[in-house]
Amino acid sequence: MTRYIFVTGGVVSSLGKGIISASIGKLLQSRGYTITIQKFDPYINIDPGTLNPYEHGECYVTVDGMETDLDLGHYERFTGIRTTRSNSVTTGRIYKTVIDKERRGDYLGKTIQVVPHVTDEIKRRMLREEEVDFVITEIGGTIGDIESAPFLEAIRQLKWELGNRAVSVHLTYVPYLKAADELKTKPTQHSVKEMQGMGIQPDVLVLRTEKHLSDSIRQKVASFCNVDLECVVQSEDMPSIYEVPVSMQQQGLDAAILRKFGIPVGEMPSMTSWHHFLELQRSAKTEVHVGLVGKYDLQDAYKSIRESLNLAGIYNHVKVKIEFINSEQLTKDNIEEKLSTVSGVLICPGFGQRGIEGKIKAVEYARKKNIPTFGICLGMQMMVIEFARNVLGYQDANSREMDAETPHNVIDIMEEQKTITNMGGTMRLGAYDCVLRKGSRVAAIYDSLQISERHRHRFEFNNYYKNEFEKNGMQCVGLNPESDLVEIVEIPEHRWFIGTQFHPEYSSTVLHPHPLFMNFIKEIAK
Repeated sequence: MTRYIFVTGGVVSSLGKGIISASIGKLLQSRGYTITIQKFDPYINIDPGTLNPYEHGECYVTVDGMETDLDLGHYERFTGIRTTRSNSVTTGRIYKTVIDKERRGDYLGKTIQVVPHVTDEIKRRMLREEEVDFVITEIGGTIGDIESAPFLEAIRQLKWELGNRAVSVHLTYVPYLKAADELKTKPTQHSVKEMQGMGIQPDVLVLRTEKHLSDSIRQKVASFCNVDLECVVQSEDMPSIYEVPVSMQQQGLDAAILRKFGIPVGEMPSMTSWHHFLELQRSAKTEVHVGLVGKYDLQDAYKSIRESLNLAGIYNHVKVKIEFINSEQLTKDNIEEKLSTVSGVLICPGFGQRGIEGKIKAVEYARKKNIPTFGICLGMQMMVIEFARNVLGYQDANSREMDAETPHNVIDIMEEQKTITNMGGTMRLGAYDCVLRKGSRVAAIYDSLQISERHRHRFEFNNYYKNEFEKNGMQCVGLNPESDLVEIVEIPEHRWFIGTQFHPEYSSTVLHPHPLFMNFIKEIAK
C-alpha cells in the first residue's frame, strides 16, 4: 500500500526543500522501503528548458528526456533512483492537460474550473501509478504564493481522502536577529497558520536555522503549531549537504514520519556506505583546483557538474576547489593569469554565442600546456572547433549555431532539427546508447564498450570532417550505434583531453560517482 509524503516550504524560498525531500527518501530507503520523489513547480512554463539559468539554475534532464528542475538532481544523487518525466510537473503541464481534455470534449460540456478540474489533475499526478512504498512530493515556491494555491488545495483534499496514508512535512525558517541576539519563531508560526487557513495541519516541522535551536524553542514551536515535539526537527547549516540525512536521522525525522503513518519504527539503520562516504569527505585534506570555464557566474547554473567534481574528489581523497572562470572575460592577454592557478580545466555546456571565444582560448591554452581538460556538450564542441582552427588550419571553423555562414562547419545542426522552430523540448534529449572504441582511454575508464548517457543539444560533430580529425590526432572514440553521430572525442597523446557530447554529470550519485569525473580528478590529483 503506497503512502504519500507532501513537503512544503514557508517564510522564504531557497530553504532546501529539495535536500530535505531527498534526505527523507534516503532515510526511508535505508529502512528497506522503496520510494520515488517528484517535484511540482507552480510556474506556468511547461518545463524549465527555456528558462535562463540565472532564473532557475541548471536544467536537469531525466533518462526519458524531460527537462526538469535541478532538485531532481538532488533526488537522484541522494537516493540513486532514476527519475522520469512523471517526476516533474509544472502548472503549465497541468493546465495544458486540462485544456487539451476540454478541447477533446472529455468533460462533456461542463464549465472547467480550478476546483475540481485543475485540482483533480494535480491529484491524479500526485497519486501516481508506480508501485512503491512511499511517494514523496515536493511543492515548489512558498506558502502564500498565489500560484501555489491549487497544489495546496489538492494536498488538503488528499489528506482528507487518504487519512493515515498521507503526511505533511513543512519546512520553515527560524531567523536569528544579531542585534537582539535572539532566534525568532514568529515567522514559523505565521507560516503554519497560513497552512492551517488552507485546511492543512502540518504533521512534521523542519526548522531551517543558522544557529542551534534549544529544546525550549522547539517546544514553543510545537505548542503554538499543534505539532508533537518529536515531530519538530531542525535543519542547521552543515559543512556539506550530504551531512543532512545523518542529522535528520539522529533527530528522528524518519521515525517521526513512520509513527504518523502508524508503522512500527524498529531500530535505527546503520547507513554504513553513507557514513563511509562522509568519513572520506571529512578526511580529504589535499586541495586540487579545477577551473570551471563558463558564462553563468551562478553556482546553481552548473550544479550537477560541481557536485560531480566534488564527489569524484572525495573518492580520490582530495578536496576539489572549483574556480569559476568567466569565459566572456578571457582574452589572449589574461589567459595565462586566469588559468595559472588551476590543475585541470572543465569547459562547461551552454547555448548561444556569448562567451564561446573565451572557451576556445581556454581549450587552446590547456591543450598546449598539457593540462587535463574535460569538455561537456558545448564544451566538447569548443574542443572540436579549437582543434580545427589551430591544428587543421581552418581559422574560420565554427558551429552553425554561432555562424550560419561558416565555410568549415565542423559542428552542424542535426538534419531532423532543421525544420523545428519551437525552442522547448525539441532537442536531442534523454539517454542514448554509445559504442566505445576498443583500446581508447574512455573504454578503459568505463571498463566497457557499450554505455548509455543523457543528452541535451541540437548541434553535432560534422562527420564530413571525421577522417581529417582522426588523421591529425583527435580521435572520435564514442559513436551512437544507430546514427553514427560522434559522442566522444579524445586526444590520446595528451595527458587527459576528453570531450563528451552528452552530460555525464546527470549520472553521478553519492554512492556511485561517474567514472569520467573520477578519472579526471584522479589524473589531476597526481
